[in-house]
Amino acid sequence: MTEPKAPVQIDVDNLPDVLPIMPLFDAALFPKMVLPLVVMQAESIQLIDEAMAKDRIIGLVVSKSPEQGSTPTEKDLAAVGTSALILKMAKTGDNRAQLLVQGISRIRLTEFIKGKPYLQAQIEKIEAPEKLDKEIEAMMSNLVSQFSKVVELSPGFPSEMAQMAGSIQEAGILADMVASTLNVTAEEKQKILETENIKKRLREVTRMVSHQLEILELGNKIQSQVKGDMDKRQREYYLRQQLKAIREELGETDEETVEIEEYRTKINEKQLPEEARKEAERELDRMAKMHPSSAEYTVVSTYLDWITSLPWNEGTPDNLDVKEARKVLDEDHFGLEKPKRRIIEYLAVRKLKPDSKGPILCFAGPPGTGKTSLGASIARALGRKFVRISLGGVRDEAEIRGHRRTYVGALPGRIIQAIRRAESNNPVFMLDEIDKVGSDFRGDPSSALLEVLDPEQNHSFQDHYIDVAFDLSKVMFITTANILDTIPPALLDRMEVLRLLGYTEDEKIKIAQRYLIPRQRAENGLSAKLISFTKGAVRQMISGYTREAGLRNLEREIANVCRGVASGIATGDIQRASIKVSDLSRYLGPVRFTGESKSRIQTPGVATGLAWTPTGGELLFIEATAMKGKKNLVLTGQLGDVMKESATAALSFIRTHAKDLGIPEDFFEDKDIHIHVPAGAIPKDGPSAGVTMLTALASLLTAKRIHKNLAMTGEITLRGQVLPVGGIKEKVLAAHRAGIKTIIIPQQNEKDLEETSEKVQKEITFHFVDKMMDVLKLALEE
Repeated sequence: MTEPKAPVQIDVDNLPDVLPIMPLFDAALFPKMVLPLVVMQAESIQLIDEAMAKDRIIGLVVSKSPEQGSTPTEKDLAAVGTSALILKMAKTGDNRAQLLVQGISRIRLTEFIKGKPYLQAQIEKIEAPEKLDKEIEAMMSNLVSQFSKVVELSPGFPSEMAQMAGSIQEAGILADMVASTLNVTAEEKQKILETENIKKRLREVTRMVSHQLEILELGNKIQSQVKGDMDKRQREYYLRQQLKAIREELGETDEETVEIEEYRTKINEKQLPEEARKEAERELDRMAKMHPSSAEYTVVSTYLDWITSLPWNEGTPDNLDVKEARKVLDEDHFGLEKPKRRIIEYLAVRKLKPDSKGPILCFAGPPGTGKTSLGASIARALGRKFVRISLGGVRDEAEIRGHRRTYVGALPGRIIQAIRRAESNNPVFMLDEIDKVGSDFRGDPSSALLEVLDPEQNHSFQDHYIDVAFDLSKVMFITTANILDTIPPALLDRMEVLRLLGYTEDEKIKIAQRYLIPRQRAENGLSAKLISFTKGAVRQMISGYTREAGLRNLEREIANVCRGVASGIATGDIQRASIKVSDLSRYLGPVRFTGESKSRIQTPGVATGLAWTPTGGELLFIEATAMKGKKNLVLTGQLGDVMKESATAALSFIRTHAKDLGIPEDFFEDKDIHIHVPAGAIPKDGPSAGVTMLTALASLLTAKRIHKNLAMTGEITLRGQVLPVGGIKEKVLAAHRAGIKTIIIPQQNEKDLEETSEKVQKEITFHFVDKMMDVLKLALEE
């Protein structure tokens, strides 16, 4: 290796106008900075030889071309570079030259000059005047501070670099020095090189230093965390090994072995089914090979806790005393004969055939009719545990079947969870609000319930988490619903539907006296001596302050009265209270509901119909009027399409039989007819108002009033036939609550009256019809 001798005098202040230009690849040189280079191109080595023979000054410019072996053209070079002095040069035997160069100043290439194998260019020196002010001084101080932190966090940087940066007084040199040491791309360094304004240069370099500092701090934090975790694990492992050695010396067994043996004992004592036992033992063997600190160890431990705590063979003996069970049911609920009879039948079958499967019952009816509380009463009558889950709003199939164990935080579904809470494999299991189950992208829970509620399948119900078959055939499932239309047909087909359709006024009075009033007395701190209700007051609360098929609102009104009396006793205003009809307005305000059927049908054109709603039956008033017009039929009251068609059919029937009804045949030529159904804010639909609409029109056009206390329901045809409709019991109960004395219903619905009580059938006169003319004869006054 040789080192040519340097010329004696080198003037770096007066740069020549033309300099030989050597391209730089993946590097940039800043003024006053020193950079080692390795030169391989023949033309660049010739450039160096000629420069060494002269003044040793060359131009170094960053090449935009990434290929180091190729010769860059004028277009590949940046416009701004650095004049540099060759401090040392040495050639190696493989036609390479090693250089150590120092930057002199920034230069701009103005014009390239040809004539040499290497690039030459006319240059002009870039001088940026430095004028120190407070802002520049602050920026310099901040840059030195940030750079010192970078040096501190970078093991490859000597600590003297921070001291050197702090000793630099010129802002431009400081920026160049810091930029040259940072681990950034040549493009970013070239950007700093081209920035002439000192403040802009300081800002850009400060940004680069801040970015570098963030990376270093984050890397240092990660390294510390990893090292801390490794140290902690090593320490724990060392301590466990020591603890193990100490226990071996003392002849004790370690905790893991004790836990494994405990699980093994539980599995043997539980007498699991063959499939469950094999799965539990397989998981236990896996657990024995794991380290207790591993995440999978906890997952397996949780699984074994579940599988060994389920009541695989544990159940409660049934109370097969039919009379005693009937007594319990009657104590808890008044009426509800059909559900009670079905439970007694089940008990009788269990007595004769102990291995019979549990029934799948569905209690359907309006809110407040005792569906949920009846489930708890059935469990008490049978001597079984009672569990209940609400399905309202459930949209995830995993709620029923559970999550697979591959998921973090996986658990069994709500069916298995409830069975474990019951600690019995034959509880009374209530699935509340089954008509309100939803479905979305997570699955359809009602489809998962098909297996649960099928006696032919649920003996091998498989939860995703437990992953072995669990026998649900001994469970007595009871579901509740307000309406059946929203339950999928396949699911509804698996259930025996028992309808709880509401209570008569007398039934409500007895329930209030037996159950509601004593319960509200106790909840409000009162006794029978402090408050009592007359039968008339209870009846008035039922008819004047509530309008419902169930009992919830009635209990709220009783609670309001009890709270008012409790308040009076607490303040000393009263000593005790006997609530009469005249006292109700003081505690409950004015009467909210009054009998309006009599007043509404005083004029021709108004008829009383009966409607079915999810909350029970309702009275429906149909009003008709005629005015001068052009044969238009106007329908108002938020009527659905079916109801509008019923009105059109009724009008067509009357026009067809106008002569038979004593109506002029041209009555419609110069008239408009308007049919309105009050309570216009409530949507209404269905065919059962057809009879009522026709009667209202006939009353209007014949100017005959409709008999008082008469209501009707039924679908009509253009030929005058009266067709059967649904919801007869709910409609009859609504009419009974409103004081209706006569009801006209379709002939084919006569069989549906068997569901109503004898008292209602005695107090109401029923007319069964199959032709519309018969309806008009019964309904219209002479």
